[in-house]
Parts: sequence; C-alpha cells; structure tokens
Amino acid sequence: MYVAAVLLVTLLVVKISHWVYTWANPKCNGKLPPGSMGLPIIGETIQFFTPYSLYETQPFIKKRMARYGSVFRTNIAGQKVIVSTDPVMNYSIMNTENKSLLFWCTDGLSHIFGNQNFLSQHGSVHKYLRSLVLHLTGREILRQKFLHEIDQTTRSHLHSWASSPGTVNVRDACAEMIFESSAKKLISYDESKYSKKLRQNYRAFKLGIVSFPMYFPGFAFYECIKGRKHIRKVIEDIYQERKATKVPGHDFLDRVLEEVEKENAVLNDSNAIDLLFVLLFAAFETVSQSITLITKYLTDHPQVLAELTEEHEGIISRREDENSEVTWEEYKSMTFTHMGKELHTGTKTFMGFGGGVRPCAGADFAKVHLAVYIHYLVTKYRWSVVKGGEVFKQPALKFPNGLHVKIAEKHKI
Repeated sequence: MYVAAVLLVTLLVVKISHWVYTWANPKCNGKLPPGSMGLPIIGETIQFFTPYSLYETQPFIKKRMARYGSVFRTNIAGQKVIVSTDPVMNYSIMNTENKSLLFWCTDGLSHIFGNQNFLSQHGSVHKYLRSLVLHLTGREILRQKFLHEIDQTTRSHLHSWASSPGTVNVRDACAEMIFESSAKKLISYDESKYSKKLRQNYRAFKLGIVSFPMYFPGFAFYECIKGRKHIRKVIEDIYQERKATKVPGHDFLDRVLEEVEKENAVLNDSNAIDLLFVLLFAAFETVSQSITLITKYLTDHPQVLAELTEEHEGIISRREDENSEVTWEEYKSMTFTHMGKELHTGTKTFMGFGGGVRPCAGADFAKVHLAVYIHYLVTKYRWSVVKGGEVFKQPALKFPNGLHVKIAEKHKI
C-alpha cells in the first residue's frame, strides 16, 4: 500500500511538472520570442489588468519591454499571445493583413460577440460587411442625413443638462444621448416601449468584455454573457417582428433584412442579429467614452479650450444665422478640432485612428459626434467639475466615480 501511494504521488508530481513545463514552453513551428507565460491557466492576466494612469504607458508592457525587448510572448485571459511594440513591425502588420497574417479575436471575445461576428471576418466577407456598415456610418449618409439628426440630438441633450437643477454625470448622460440616437438609427428602438431595457443590460455586458473568460457566478465574464443573452433577445424580437410584418422602420435594420433575403445571401438571421448587437454597442460605448474624456480634457486644459472656442466662434461669425445647424462644410473646416490632417494619414511610427487595411467603419461616425458636441459645448455653455473626474486604464478607460459637472448656458451666467 505504501509503495503504491509513493508511486501514485511520484506519477502525479511528474504529470504536474510536465504540464507546468509545457505551459511555460509552448510548442511552435518557428522560434518564439522571449517572455513568460505566467502561472498555469491564468497566465499573466492579473498583471495585465493592473490599473494605471491615463497618460502612462501600461506598466505591464513597459516592464516586459525593458526585460525582453520590443517583441515578447505572454499569456492573457487564457490565450497565448505575442506582443509587438516595434513601430516598423506593427506598421507592416497593419498594412499586410490577409497576406501573411489574419485578424483574430480571443475565444472569450468570440463567445461574447458571436463566432461569426464582424470583427472576426476576413477577405471578401469582411469587405462586404464593412460596405454594408458604411450605409449607417459612412461619410455620405452622415453628410446627407445623420449630421442633421446628430446636431438636433446634441443640442437637445445639452440644453436638458443645463436646465437640470443639480449636477450631470457626463459619463452616463453621454451614454444615454448616444445610445438613444444610435438605437433609433439601427433598429428604431425606443427604450420606453420595452420592459427589457437594452442600456441596462449593456452596462453589465461591457464590464466583462475584457476579462478572464470564467463563466461562473461572481465573475465579470459571467455577468457579461448574461447581459449579452438579454440584449440579443430584445434585438432578435425586433428583428423577427420586422421580418414577419415587413413594415419598414426606415432604419439600418431594413437594409440588413434586404441583404438576408437576397439569393445566395452572405448574412443569415443569426449573424445579422449579431451584427446589430455589435454595432449598437460599438456606436454608443466608444463615442460616449470619447465625449466624456474630451470634456475632462478641456476642463483640465484651459488653453486648449480657448483655442477650440476661438475656432468654433469663428465658424458662427461667418454664418448668416448664428443659430443655424452645423453644416458639412463647417465640420470639414474644423482644423484644430480634428487635430490636423497629419494625425490621420499615418506613418511607420504613428497609425491614425482607423488606419491600416482594416480601417474602422465607424471612424467618421465618431468624429462627427465629437465635433458637433465640441461645437455646442464650447460656444454655448460653461461648466465646472463638481465630483469625480478620476480616470485610469485597465487597459480599457475607466471613470470609477463618473464625471459630475454643473453646466449652464453662457448668457445666463
């Protein structure tokens, strides 16, 4: 009995030792760069998610660059990863996708966004989907139709904020503003008409997007998947009702259904619903975060605020009617607001937003929202931060206490 127990323990130790060695030294057809795979199962996930300041290079990256160089291996959220911080290599990667390298999502992200999600597609399918999405976010539809709607929505919400007797949490108020606008454009969704609230479920969903893929109560990933199921059910109900009744909503869903019903269609019901799910999240989450951050930045940098105010007041002074809406020509003339053309062309040491061979289909959508918001904020309002404003990255942007401001119209102060 004693000998058998010793043999069993020895075998177990050998098995565990082999497993740990295999984890730390993964097989590869080529030569792996230096680095560490961290602890078995969790890898270096804890270090990767350590919070750091807004303007700081992520310590996780900085420490490993100092130790291993500009290219190193690691394991994050259960995935083997090679990290490159070399600008020339990254420029080459960004501009040679579909040749030697393919865009790839982690298993966790694929589970969250759907296995056939927009982000995971390549080649002709990705080009088709991007072309489809540009009917919602492209320059022409923005110029011809959505600029007017964005202008009206922004004016209305800013006026509402200024009319509030208390403070406004810019983080939440911006999310509400962009969500309301985007949900109507996508699926004609009105939050007041549904018992299951999309925004509420998106809040739970976003907390687990970049997290360890542990599907167990108490973990962020678990809440994320729960939120996804609720959101997808609401979108699916709207989708199936529209498909059955064929009553047009004059929104993006109409276009999606046209594509689904084509002969030899690329889209089917399932991945069409996933597409709507991803687009709604991307539209309101990224833009609202950017608006919150720019409000914080302008509060902290009065010299930038002054220069922006000068540019936008100059636009107003050239109008026949100073209260008219922002025009496409005015939007394109906002040189300082857009931070100059040089930031959007891209070089081997800098890749502008939406750069590479997979440019962001929503880049212009986000820029228009930001420009219109800035225009009305700096020309019509004054504000001061009352509470919150602390911001860090993890690595996603976090405003743990929000950004609470007191805002008022300039002429009423």
